[in-house]
Amino acid sequence: MRRGWITVSALALPAALGAQQLPPPADAPAAGTAQGDVSVTIYNNDVALVQDVRPLTLRNGRVRQDFPDVSARIRPETVSLTVPDAAIVEQNFDFDLLTPSSLMEKAVGETITLLRTNPGTGAETRERARVLAVNGGVVLEVNGRVEVLRDDGLPVRAIFDRVPESLRARPTLSVTLASTRAGTRPATLSYLSRGLGWSADYVALFDDKSGTIDVQGWVTLTNTSGTTFANAKTLLVAGEVGSSNDNMQYSPTPRRPTRVQPGTEGSTREQLGDFYLYPLAERTTIADKQTKQVSFLDAKGVAASSGYRFENAWLNSPNEPQSAQSILRFANSGAAGLGDALPAGTVRVYVRDARGQPQFTGENRIEHTPQGSAIALPTGDAFDVKVQPVTVARTRINATRWRTQMRYRLTNARSRPVTVELAQGGLEWTDTRISEESRKSERRDAGTAVWQVPVPANGEAVVTATFDTRY
Repeated sequence: MRRGWITVSALALPAALGAQQLPPPADAPAAGTAQGDVSVTIYNNDVALVQDVRPLTLRNGRVRQDFPDVSARIRPETVSLTVPDAAIVEQNFDFDLLTPSSLMEKAVGETITLLRTNPGTGAETRERARVLAVNGGVVLEVNGRVEVLRDDGLPVRAIFDRVPESLRARPTLSVTLASTRAGTRPATLSYLSRGLGWSADYVALFDDKSGTIDVQGWVTLTNTSGTTFANAKTLLVAGEVGSSNDNMQYSPTPRRPTRVQPGTEGSTREQLGDFYLYPLAERTTIADKQTKQVSFLDAKGVAASSGYRFENAWLNSPNEPQSAQSILRFANSGAAGLGDALPAGTVRVYVRDARGQPQFTGENRIEHTPQGSAIALPTGDAFDVKVQPVTVARTRINATRWRTQMRYRLTNARSRPVTVELAQGGLEWTDTRISEESRKSERRDAGTAVWQVPVPANGEAVVTATFDTRY
């Protein structure tokens, strides 16, 4: 069997239901979607707020009202329903959906019809069969004998007498209301859902001669909620809202982390508490199992520069010279020409070649970045700029302290001079003091000393430093 009875049922079920002319489930809308005026607010950490305003016609007294076309990944405990002159008595979320497999599983103990077609003559025969079990395959009792429904290439269809009431064609929220009057009124349904997400992607075209980049930002929407949201007002929220499963997340350290000096410029973009809002200009349909991209940023001539960075781990002395990282530096300040808070996402960098064609040169991720920040984005490893760190000597000063002499040789095979940001890391664990150095360093933090090293065209530079440490 390739897929067992599921394949057979999937081929047979539409025709079987059509032949029996069964009525649709009672909760099925007449056409299209049962949703009303839909608004979707999507956050970055797999959570979305859905607000759906539907007109309801209710009678006086206790009534049951179904809401089809809610998200299949709804969080039922977050449902809020507001209906004028009506109170909620009970609510249920029915997520057991009508599929060939669920239909067969619900038929255990019931009798169905098998329609077999002779491949030679085309003649059809019908037999009644009782479904005994559905455990990795379908076991049937047919005229006193036990059979296994097989997918062996012979045309067999399973015909069901009815659709079980517990199976729904679409995810449905069922609510029992106590209405104090009859009539039509708007009902506002709100809930949180998984399966809706968004991320930002940036395309940056760098012009080294002019020292500028053109930046275009795209919002990528994804919908795996099991439901399409038609003609929805869509609002995107940049920021990490609190979640009960925050402690379950694991974030490994990237190989080339982006360095950001946070800015302090106020942004004109609308905020919600501590989060920035990115509303889509027009309503859009967010189809299930769809990825959609919408432009939200288009900036030209943003000030930028290229450079190099090399960070050495404590006592690291590789046998071969190592490539420095290629760095693109820019700021999202108003003065630099960008002037917007940037939601987390991937920045992909392009440079025009000698023929004027944009070519991809690397990518990296930025986190949520306030306006006015200075960004140093590593895009890859340099071909022509190398660094060779060497531990020259390591001697004990006394019972508790050591002295380590380091030499860093930087080479540049390019036809123009470059400046390398040379960083020695790992100093926070060793109670470190720099007793001697050939070039003045800057302590960016407790664990890192940084030198800005000019390296001439087709030449080299050497930096030496002596560290006194606890071990």
